[in-house]
Amino acid sequence: MSENLVVPTMAEMLAQGKQPEVLFWVGCAGSFDDRAKKITKAFVRILNRANVEFAVLGTEEGCTGDPAKRAGNEFLFQMQAFMNIEVLNAYEAKKIVTACPHCFNTLKNEYPELGGKYEVLHHTEYLKELLDAGRLTIEGGQFKGKKITFHDPCYLGRANKVYEAPRDLIQKLDAELVEMKRSKANGLCCGAGGAQMFKEPEEGDKDINVERTEDALETNAQIIAAGCPFCNTMLTDGTKAKLREHDVKVLDVAELIANAQDL
Repeated sequence: MSENLVVPTMAEMLAQGKQPEVLFWVGCAGSFDDRAKKITKAFVRILNRANVEFAVLGTEEGCTGDPAKRAGNEFLFQMQAFMNIEVLNAYEAKKIVTACPHCFNTLKNEYPELGGKYEVLHHTEYLKELLDAGRLTIEGGQFKGKKITFHDPCYLGRANKVYEAPRDLIQKLDAELVEMKRSKANGLCCGAGGAQMFKEPEEGDKDINVERTEDALETNAQIIAAGCPFCNTMLTDGTKAKLREHDVKVLDVAELIANAQDL
């Protein structure tokens, strides 16, 4: 598996007088969390393979402000948002792709009223675009015939009605897509949203992530597919809590595609 990743920054692109097709918004998790960095690398490998001219902001990218806003700090959210919007508008960003539904939802739905109007896509939507345009081919590889269940992230599914793109990609792997009893519009949160990711849970009988992991394990899937770094963490912790991490893997859709073809 090659690690010769080509990741130009918007500043480098500008210096060459070029405008990328898309700006890849990496997000805090994808930049700093060791597990989520693997998702970032998988997505970049796919973009490189599909010859997509993309760029990242690099050190100029700040948190979108989603955790601050969800935790009730509107002032901090707006400060973070205005800083990002200033940078994005200076680069004349038009199309943004991100592998984090929290960034996706915030950039798409909450930045416009602050002066940041962009076309924003979740990475599964963009990969589907590349697939439909014939720029990306997906092979089953090691996932052919495997049972895979997809967990709908709240900000991708219920909040933005993106249900089919990730499922279409999984089915292209020649895998058997099995649905949990609670899925799509009726999906259950992994327990990380609303800034819950960054605090201990309140007292109760069972953690939400364990409840959701039980939904997934009921399908007898060998792989739990996710489309969000937060969900990935929560479901991985869930498989550990159920002592199933050795036989049930939690992988992002981008990792499935990249690893199937060993990009």
